[in-house]
Amino acid sequence: MTFLLDPFSTAFMLRALVGGVLVAVLCGVVGTWVVVRGMAFLGEAMAHGVLPGVALAALLGLPVVLGAAVSAAVMTAGVGLVTRRSRVAPDTAVGLLYVAMLSVGVVVVSRSRSFATDLTAVLFGDVLAVDQGDLVFIAVAVVVGVVVTAAFHRPFVALAFDPRVASTSGLRPALAHVVLVGLVTLVVVASYQAVGSLLVVGLLIAPAVAAAQWTRRIPTTMAAAALVGALAVLVGLLVSWHASTAAGASIAACAVALAGLSAATRAVVGDRASSVPTSRATPAAPSAAHPAPDRPTLDLALPARQEATPHP
Repeated sequence: MTFLLDPFSTAFMLRALVGGVLVAVLCGVVGTWVVVRGMAFLGEAMAHGVLPGVALAALLGLPVVLGAAVSAAVMTAGVGLVTRRSRVAPDTAVGLLYVAMLSVGVVVVSRSRSFATDLTAVLFGDVLAVDQGDLVFIAVAVVVGVVVTAAFHRPFVALAFDPRVASTSGLRPALAHVVLVGLVTLVVVASYQAVGSLLVVGLLIAPAVAAAQWTRRIPTTMAAAALVGALAVLVGLLVSWHASTAAGASIAACAVALAGLSAATRAVVGDRASSVPTSRATPAAPSAAHPAPDRPTLDLALPARQEATPHP
């Protein structure tokens, strides 16, 4: 037990654990929708898009969180503007903005005398340096993220199910998409100190991917993703302590490893289940509403009032 408890007897490791678990909860809630909506690339672009603001804030002596928030807001507005006003495909527009913001950030950082140190802190974060103020900020971000996600649950489900159904049902899919992008921005800004802008995507996506192997309903997937993320934080910090590795990178690597382990275990369990003979009648062919048992998918069915809405 000393192997597990001794590292967290120090104050900075305990703060790192609390901050990392809070980030894991936020990433689990928002990351579930990122995986469902197929917005992984947008999440990565938003994560790297904070680099210019962070670099400018560091050079001007301002809070880096403020710089990250401003830069993320600019990135969000740019994605929305280019997507609505341009004939360029959305993923192409996001890719161009991502490269532009990353290039500007590297140019700004290169003006600093401590180029390597600043860039490392920006990209990989420093979870061991989380203080009480950071914990309060992350906790507020978690509360805001959970409340907004709960308030927009039905529009998010309808948007993932069929945007046309969401539109005819009066659920405003365009607004739901903007809110979802805003939640991704909130995750990036809140997670910056813990895992940096480069590795936040791993903690945002990997736990949700791991949880989706075993769950079918959105709330269950969120809860499971938060638990997987918290486990990745715990194991990553222990690895960092005993192996003297970078804490943020260790956390992200553990999250990805858990996703791979979950997928492999699910594949083995599914293969064994499909090989067991059964005396029951042969089931009907799976449909979109009732997927095959060996290939679990998230339950994207609309709430009861929405199921009665006829398709256009």
